[in-house]
Amino acid sequence: MIKVGFISLGCAKNQVDCERMMYRVQEAGYQVQADVVGADVVVINTCGFIDSAKSEAIDSILQMAQLKEQGLVGKILVTGCLSQRYQQEILNELPEVDGILGTGSYTQVVPTIEKLLAGESVSDFASIDTPEEECGRILTTPEHYAYIKIAEGCDNRCAYCIIPYLRGKFRSRQMDDILYEARILAASGVKELLVVAQDTSRYGTDFPEHKRLLPELLRQLCQIDGLEWIRIHYTYPDEIDDAFIDVMATEPKIVKYLDIPIQHCNSKILKLMNRRGDRKHLEDLFAKLRARIPGLILRTSVITGLPGEGEEEFAELCEFLKEQHLERVGVFPFSPEEGTPAAEMEFVDSEIAQQRAQQLEMIQSAIMDDYNGAMLGKTETVLVDGYDEDMGQFYGRTYADSPEIDSRVWIASQEALVEGTFVKVCIDGVVDGELSGYIMED
Repeated sequence: MIKVGFISLGCAKNQVDCERMMYRVQEAGYQVQADVVGADVVVINTCGFIDSAKSEAIDSILQMAQLKEQGLVGKILVTGCLSQRYQQEILNELPEVDGILGTGSYTQVVPTIEKLLAGESVSDFASIDTPEEECGRILTTPEHYAYIKIAEGCDNRCAYCIIPYLRGKFRSRQMDDILYEARILAASGVKELLVVAQDTSRYGTDFPEHKRLLPELLRQLCQIDGLEWIRIHYTYPDEIDDAFIDVMATEPKIVKYLDIPIQHCNSKILKLMNRRGDRKHLEDLFAKLRARIPGLILRTSVITGLPGEGEEEFAELCEFLKEQHLERVGVFPFSPEEGTPAAEMEFVDSEIAQQRAQQLEMIQSAIMDDYNGAMLGKTETVLVDGYDEDMGQFYGRTYADSPEIDSRVWIASQEALVEGTFVKVCIDGVVDGELSGYIMED
């Protein structure tokens, strides 16, 4: 049987794309394997968002090229954002690559593999505005949680962001298709469903009715038996309305955790970056959310060194984070991406942007220390994620922690715990910035 290995890089949305390709390949009769060694074809699903992601993708391609030279893998197929962004460069500078597919050509993975095995080279770039084509998935997450992508593309056109040029215009999936997929995931044992898109809050606005349908979709998801946690990522601050807040506040299955990427708080910079709203809007929104949704955990991302950020604007950002006390913050130095308006603007030196990012991380570290200290003595519901051999302990997450990006809770237990089950844990310590505790007996 022909063996096909997969490497998925980048965000959760990219991971879903890779899982769909794996399903198509398996349905075609090929053997899908996690270990690339021995594969007749290796598919590298790349990210091309920022410099670090591009470097990781190129390194992965070069590693596969080395294995290919050693006869340990066969053909190399590069898919995803890097191939969409650097079509000709990959063909010219990486001759070890046998085929490339753009982000509009995921559905062609099987015929492409067939052509590669027949000795042909392939370069396929369909429209990036192509509607999503429904198909199954082979989950690469643990069995008890999964991502569900509700839309593709983005219409926000933030000045620093390359995504619309790689992923196309915003395209919502049909609600019935999303609910059908969610029911299948729940029936397979998924307990936590993570709702993702480039901008989940715009779901449905591209349909003829031009309505924000995320609240309705969430209510429907909450009715699915088997799902116990529903977590929402990537909601833009200008799209959050009262209907959405009501759903967050009243549906018990929706974890009180919200990911709202703000990127900055300075009004001048936000306008320059084509972001809607200003600092006051952000402050009012966060206050409203916390008042309406008790126990809410807020996650955001910010960028240091954006065009227009001088010492005064950076100081304002530091002050904003100290005042808002956001529980989860990802900090990134500005990466000027060719082809975006921001790359043509004047911005600070990359070393200064990196230093500012480190300053914000120190501020956030102190906020996290306060949060962890306030958790001591509390009993929390924890979803068991696995067992760490080195630590000799089970670990899991509270509702305040999303997989891969947030912290773990280390669990002391006299008995073996089952991955994917919920347990009550009394928090009694902090280990390297992560909470620890022991099982509460019934």
